Amino acid sequence: MEYKRILLKLSGESLMGNDGYGLSYEHVLHYAKEIQSAVLEGIQVGVVIGGGNIFRGVQGAGKGFERRQGDQMGMLATIINSMALQGVLAEIGVKAKVLSAAAIEGVSEKISWRKATELLDEGFVVILGGGTGNPFFTTDSAAALRAVEIKADILLKGTRVDGVYTADPEKDPTATKYTTVSFDEAYAKNLHIMDLTAFTLCKENNMPIYVYNANIPGNLLKVIHQESIGTLIK
Repeated sequence: MEYKRILLKLSGESLMGNDGYGLSYEHVLHYAKEIQSAVLEGIQVGVVIGGGNIFRGVQGAGKGFERRQGDQMGMLATIINSMALQGVLAEIGVKAKVLSAAAIEGVSEKISWRKATELLDEGFVVILGGGTGNPFFTTDSAAALRAVEIKADILLKGTRVDGVYTADPEKDPTATKYTTVSFDEAYAKNLHIMDLTAFTLCKENNMPIYVYNANIPGNLLKVIHQESIGTLIK
């Protein structure tokens, strides 16, 4: 299957570099260049970014913040990250637009699948911020939802590891990597790919997921060209 429209999910932590918090321009530029390479090949790109480099609602709840408000704070963090990516994409000549579940005048328009698909058809990278707009949902769930809404061909989950393993490869040297795994097998083996809400949404809507190492330059194009560098869940 040829990918014409993708939804790329990045973690907020992937943007923070070595500082342990906030945003690293160099890391944002890396992802912007990866996206640019896809756009130059005519691929339509939607992006969902987490907010964990700024604030994570679940962790905030553990420190005394009320969970619902903490999740709203996390949603705003995703919009900050979305704006950062949009700005760096503009610097390198890529048209990008931020749409958000929480519209902020002068910053982002309200998300609608019609607006998102129109912008994608016009050649814009569409960055979908604000999570789902509801508390108790992760940005993995937001990525699954947006991928289904814009009718992406595949949801790409960019991580720091090169796919899905039988165990955590950073802790277990005997862990082996899956090249392909079914949704049912991933359920049965309790493979931690995305949270269950996101995973179920993808399964029920036949949205394949591809997990790959997004930190290596050129990997996004390799995925688009369907080189086997990660793990396909379908």
